[in-house]
Amino acid sequence: MKRTRQYLALAAASVLGLGIATPALADGDVVCGGGPKDKWQPENRLKKEAWLEGWEILKVQVEGDCYEVYARTEQGQAIEAFFHPVTLQKLVVFRRGQEIYRAKGFKG
Repeated sequence: MKRTRQYLALAAASVLGLGIATPALADGDVVCGGGPKDKWQPENRLKKEAWLEGWEILKVQVEGDCYEVYARTEQGQAIEAFFHPVTLQKLVVFRRGQEIYRAKGFKG
């Protein structure tokens, strides 16, 4: 019985830890103006751009007309970033639901 409680406590702690470790969905309705997908850069180039930022990439996906990257910074902070799919310009970055970066002039 004691072992069962230990396993349940460990499982509960694991689930809570996963909830804390994932970045918040903060994008709302980010619009990048990406245009036709045949003009988009490959995801591998985007991964290199994120790596050059010093980020550990957790997930890359297409969100609307943007590339969306879930990553961890060098300081271990979970972030969500949006990149223009043609130019691979970093447009906006969120951490814990708060905007922490916006490219100059980006209104999307």
